[in-house]
Amino acid sequence: MKRKTFDHADDYNLDDLAIITNLKAKTTDKGRVYLADGIQLPSVTTVCGFEKAAFFAKWRADNPKEARRVTVRGNRFHLLIEKYLGNEEIDEKKFSLNEWDLFYQLQPELDKITKVHALEVPLFSTTVGLAGRVDCVAEHDGKLCVIDFKGSNRQKRSEDIENYFLQATAYSLMWQEMTNRPADAFKILISSEDGSVQVFEDKPIKYVKRLREVINRYYEYMGETKELINTTS
Repeated sequence: MKRKTFDHADDYNLDDLAIITNLKAKTTDKGRVYLADGIQLPSVTTVCGFEKAAFFAKWRADNPKEARRVTVRGNRFHLLIEKYLGNEEIDEKKFSLNEWDLFYQLQPELDKITKVHALEVPLFSTTVGLAGRVDCVAEHDGKLCVIDFKGSNRQKRSEDIENYFLQATAYSLMWQEMTNRPADAFKILISSEDGSVQVFEDKPIKYVKRLREVINRYYEYMGETKELINTTS
């Protein structure tokens, strides 16, 4: 496999900036939560997908075999990308042909990354009220971006993946809070089994208000309260 060697930012230490590498997660009746600084915070994925939770729960119940397949595919696809961007040795035999197909489709976009700032780093914020692990923060096409990698069966329509944009916005806010370095853009890179590759790019500031609405609705539904600062100011 032809591969690029990626530069990694070394001018700051994420551990020194209080990003805890042992952020512990557990699954509860309220979804996935993380324990951060002694406080329990819901996961970014759980909250941003909250409004679609019932739909996907029914889909998983009706399609258990396919649900397991796409879950495994997603985890393995992410692992392959993480190893590639981390300049790690990759045992090609440990990944399926389908996983390699998705990777090779996306590789030209991955190779546009010029410097990696974080891979699978845990982030949390009691201000935002969320926690989770960001796929990647990197300089892509000259911009410092939060980057999310997705595998899919087919092409996505932007109107159907608002939760992806909200996730990336949440990670952008937490990244800036914990590092004092803004990621002014996010990119969602999607490789699909139908042979398509999509790149959705936008600015987090456009989705902050909507993110706040979803977070507050989640806390209200769960019978909790969460006062968030006005992050649009």
